[in-house]
Amino acid sequence: RQDDQEAVVSTQSTGVRRTFCKYSECKKHTQHKVTQYKAGKRNKKALGERRYRMKQMGFGGQTKPVFRKNAKTTKKQVLRMECQTCHKKKQVTLKRCKHFELGGQKKRKGQMIQF
Repeated sequence: RQDDQEAVVSTQSTGVRRTFCKYSECKKHTQHKVTQYKAGKRNKKALGERRYRMKQMGFGGQTKPVFRKNAKTTKKQVLRMECQTCHKKKQVTLKRCKHFELGGQKKRKGQMIQF
């Protein structure tokens, strides 16, 4: 697992990517706008949320287990791609990385540092 940890350092991705669109309108390689996936806001009216709140009410303390033994130090990055022609969206999972940068400048060998 040592070689995996060395590979999981930092990733850069551009804001636009030319990739295959599988939907019936395109079925060819097109430009896709790339954004980073972010989980949406939790819905308070969802059944599981309501059930959990009801169970927590009253005496007895914490009723469900709270996960504390988190072993992972990184998360898998998910890219959300939107086709520029048909505007359909797809998600692509990347490998684990500690630092993810979208639209960052590429580091070139022997390039002078500019301030």
